[in-house]
Amino acid sequence: MTIKVGDRIPSATLVKATAEGPQPVQTDEFFAGRKIALFAVPGAFTPTCSARHLPGFVERAGDLAEKGIDEIACVSVNDAFVLGAWAKQGGAEGKVTMLADGNGDFAEALGLAADFSKFGMGKRSQRFSAVVEDGVVKELNVEEPGAFNVSSAEFMIGQL
Repeated sequence: MTIKVGDRIPSATLVKATAEGPQPVQTDEFFAGRKIALFAVPGAFTPTCSARHLPGFVERAGDLAEKGIDEIACVSVNDAFVLGAWAKQGGAEGKVTMLADGNGDFAEALGLAADFSKFGMGKRSQRFSAVVEDGVVKELNVEEPGAFNVSSAEFMIGQL
C-alpha cells in the first residue's frame, strides 16, 4: 500500500555518509519533532536527478528554511559512499542530507518502489517529494514515470 498524506513515515534504517564513515539513521528519530523536506530520486548521478532534482533543492535551501523547513533530505537506492560523492559533486554538502536506502527497503515500506530493470538499474524508488512534520506526511508529490514536475523544490515551496 502506498503511503498517503496523514500517514506516519515507516520505521526504517537508512545510512548517511559522514567523515567517520557510514552511520545508520533511524527514520523514527530523524523525522521526530521537525519539519523535513524529503525527496527521493531513482538514482544518484542519473540525468534528471543530477541536472534538475538535486540542484533545485540545493539552490532553494534558503527559501525552504524561510518557509519553516528544518532540514532537506534526499533518499536514493544507492549506497552511502555514492551519495556522499554525489553530494560533493552537486554542492549539496551542508544543504541536503543524503540518506542511502541501499536495498530499497524504505522505498518498499513507503509503497513507492519502482522496477528499473529494463534500464539495468534493478529496484529503485519512484521520484517523489514530501513534507514530513514530526514523522507525519503533510504533502506528498509522486511523479508519473519519466516526469519531473511535482517533486521539485519550486513546487514544494508553493505548498508551504
